[in-house]
Amino acid sequence: MTLIRLSSGRTILIDINIRQPSDDVRDVLKDLRERLKEDEEGRPYVDVMVLSHPDQDHCRGLRDHFCLGPLIDYPTQGEASKIVIREMWSSPLVFRRASKHHTLSEDARAWNKEAKRRVALFREEGELEDGDRILIMGEDSDGKTDDILDIVVKTDERITAVAGKHEDNFSGLLLAPMAADDEEDAEELSKNESSIIINYSVGTGAVPDAVKFLSGGDAEVYIWEKQWNRHKDDISALEYDLLSTPHHCSWHTLSWHSWSKMKEDAEVSEGARKALSRTRDGAHIVASSCPINDDDNDPPCIRAKREYEAIAKEANGKFLNTSVHPNEKNPEPMVFEVTSGGVKAKWKAAAAPAAAAAFGSQPLSHG
Repeated sequence: MTLIRLSSGRTILIDINIRQPSDDVRDVLKDLRERLKEDEEGRPYVDVMVLSHPDQDHCRGLRDHFCLGPLIDYPTQGEASKIVIREMWSSPLVFRRASKHHTLSEDARAWNKEAKRRVALFREEGELEDGDRILIMGEDSDGKTDDILDIVVKTDERITAVAGKHEDNFSGLLLAPMAADDEEDAEELSKNESSIIINYSVGTGAVPDAVKFLSGGDAEVYIWEKQWNRHKDDISALEYDLLSTPHHCSWHTLSWHSWSKMKEDAEVSEGARKALSRTRDGAHIVASSCPINDDDNDPPCIRAKREYEAIAKEANGKFLNTSVHPNEKNPEPMVFEVTSGGVKAKWKAAAAPAAAAAFGSQPLSHG
């Protein structure tokens, strides 16, 4: 999971994977709650939560640790009280594509149900308060969102408000999910991991666009080829100082070929690599994944790691892996501070920076 804290103090949480802590599973819920404020009722909250796509390893723990439903029904549980989501950023397209090709988990279904509750409330009342707010990422098919365009963010539009509050030093450019160009494209989008992709611009008081953070969930090669074709004449849409490698450093983000079957004969997609190599000087590329070993696993994949290392080197930047930071035995959250000079790594996170992105160091497992 990734937590962005803006200079205003407002927070944006991207995905969660909260598991029961053990000797080899970090207590990421504790990490998160330590970084959150409480409202006047003593309830911990995030201003915005984004679910990139509904795979279980991106929403695990939602029902157990987050408040779903009207705040009037908020369950008071002392120190174990649930986290309020003031505003959801959700895409109906992501859920439709996911349900066609695999079964949604209970946490994913709970997110979808809560999103539908908030949309229905908007249709009924026209204006929403904290705890009921929602923005829809991308238009739904067949005109299903035409009557709620006030809460719809269209592809290639910018978001400049967080939980209804305008931010001078923040914007988010929505790059995906994308509408299909034709029936063949629709089928490919259905089969692909069509995650929400947002390029976040996070600034300081003096510099509105100090750092760009590209977050793409589990989007795979087809999506990144489309991104390149769409933005190759204006690459600023894809530029970044900080990248969370899509699909946990999977080779399928960069290639149509199977790594386990073809090994070094597997070829990189030129379009996907171009889309994911729009680095700014000194860029950091972060793989949120298990340790990356030279084996057949994918994700994470050693060949993808090599590509990202090369991309980072071209920008005089760094490639990093959350599960071995600062070491594999005791991983800790990565913290990056936004300054007028760009992005700065702050590995000792005791003092919270004014504006930062904190990557959860929870290793992720994939079947």
